[in-house]
Amino acid sequence: MVSLFDQIAEETTSRPLADRLRPKALGEIVGQDHLTGPDGAVTRMLASGSLGSLILWGPPGTGKTTLARLIAAEADQHFEQISAIFSGVGELRKVFDAARARRRDGVATLLFVDEIHRFNRAQQDSFLPVMEDGTITLIGATTENPSFELNAALLSRARVLTLKRLEDDALAALLDRAERETGQTLPIDDDARALLVGMADGDGRAILTLAEEVWRVARPGDAFDADGLRAVLQRRAPVYDKSQDGHYNLISALHKAVRGSDPDAALYYLARMLDAGEDPLYLGRRLVRMASEDIGLADPQALSIALAAKDAFDYLGSPEGELALAEACVYLATAPKSNALYTAMKGAMRAAREHGSLLPPKHILNAPTKLMGAEGYGKGYQYDHDQPDAFSGQDYFPPEMGRRRFYEPVERGFEREIAKRLDYWARLRAERAGQGGDGDG
Repeated sequence: MVSLFDQIAEETTSRPLADRLRPKALGEIVGQDHLTGPDGAVTRMLASGSLGSLILWGPPGTGKTTLARLIAAEADQHFEQISAIFSGVGELRKVFDAARARRRDGVATLLFVDEIHRFNRAQQDSFLPVMEDGTITLIGATTENPSFELNAALLSRARVLTLKRLEDDALAALLDRAERETGQTLPIDDDARALLVGMADGDGRAILTLAEEVWRVARPGDAFDADGLRAVLQRRAPVYDKSQDGHYNLISALHKAVRGSDPDAALYYLARMLDAGEDPLYLGRRLVRMASEDIGLADPQALSIALAAKDAFDYLGSPEGELALAEACVYLATAPKSNALYTAMKGAMRAAREHGSLLPPKHILNAPTKLMGAEGYGKGYQYDHDQPDAFSGQDYFPPEMGRRRFYEPVERGFEREIAKRLDYWARLRAERAGQGGDGDG
């Protein structure tokens, strides 16, 4: 017959390790000292006795739910938890009614909403009146950027606190805590321990789940090195959502590494995205964009090489085609940089919008009819190939607009040669038009 104490012990040990090790005080939370340390934002807020609504933004496994529970306990408020995945407006009404009843009895309610970004606009709006009248203190948790996923009205009533991805030392501390809790030492050497930390990818829940898995598969006398650990554990997929923050953060890092002429960092972020399952053709398209935006005519070959890499991957597929993307990535990162073309295009687009549908000067327009000829279309046009130096120096801008200078080549790469040509033509234009300069507007 199983005693009550044996039953309690069995229930305790059968709970997942991540749940058994859930911090019971703010000081036990690892990796978030900027929030829960002695001078942390949450510590100061609780010490002031004034608790407002919060949005906790951070990657999975960083302690958002635990932090909300501990805040409720420290503030002596009733803790109510719902998930936006499973809740609708009907359930929200019940939660709000219950909070109002508790409020009449003098009990405050802290409502924790997991995955709050999954609520639609109308559902998010339903929180506003109960936040304003003090019926609830809202703490929402999200892995997505609140600026993009939450209503401005909701954000204006809540403070956003960012939880950080757990660093390796914080994950190692969790492993130490797990060994103390279980009274067992993980049967792994130092290299395997470092590998286990890397597999967790900054996720505290994941490191504890992986530790449990090691204990489950280990036989008496086992001692895993890194290769042995890889063999017995399924590799955890990197934290990456191809339509959300992980995607945009890494493509931004890749683009800036290329722009910053750092081929090693560029290769790293390219590898990160490929490893996470990003569409290689998307990466190929982005490399083409980088060639045009950040290199331009400083190296006219860059665009051709980026296009060739995209086509090579399309032709070869994975994994052979990924090397072509890497080749283009390194070429772009090591190429001379210029955004002169990008800036010129923006200026030209702005001028096109500002000046409307101006007619080009008549001397560069064709006159296919007698009427158009009588109107002066084509009159005075000089065929450049018949002119000295194959350059007439005529003005091609609409007369009402005047000459403009959009393209300013830099003194790098091939654009240095382009700058010489433009200066030469500017001198000829001034001589042949009888002007003192370009007449830039």
